[in-house]
Amino acid sequence: MRRRTEPPGLTLAERKRQLVRDELGDAALRLLARQGFEETTVDQLAAAAGVSRRTFFRYFASKEDVVISFVSVVGEELVAELEARPAAEPPAVAIREAVKAVTVEHFAENREKSVALIRHTLRIPALRARFAERRDLLRDDVAAALARRCDLAEPTPRLHFAAGLGLLAFDVAIQHWAEVDGHADAAVIIDEAFAEAGKAFAL
Repeated sequence: MRRRTEPPGLTLAERKRQLVRDELGDAALRLLARQGFEETTVDQLAAAAGVSRRTFFRYFASKEDVVISFVSVVGEELVAELEARPAAEPPAVAIREAVKAVTVEHFAENREKSVALIRHTLRIPALRARFAERRDLLRDDVAAALARRCDLAEPTPRLHFAAGLGLLAFDVAIQHWAEVDGHADAAVIIDEAFAEAGKAFAL
């Protein structure tokens, strides 16, 4: 799991807790990807991270939480990348380029692990439901980021739509990327997914 940027003002204890959570999550994700979600127990995840079962549950409520925590980090960085894009970019372009940045960072550079985790998330009902819930929250975060880029207090319906359509294109792109075992150029797949999303709306 990639180290997230720490919010300002964290105490030493809070920074230490975040570091431990990140390291535990990274070890657990590697094992889940290699061994399979349903085949892996919490005891095995704890052992892989070198902690006790009790310590594992101090940081994650379940196996599902390990995967969803990774999804949340990707979402946070997507919003950060979006806010860093040039202000003159149209919303669709800004979202597309932000998606490319986080996809290369989190998926393309860790191909085998990422392919496995995407497949687990799409195949296992509990993970799929949690992912859909997190995606809805991310859509609101993306819309709010787009509003801030326009100096608006609240997102307009158009910005909510752009956020939803952009995340749908993201979902389609990473699913297709996983279907070809991550052997295709992720940036090209993303460009194609966003282009097709635009065509579909034009219909």
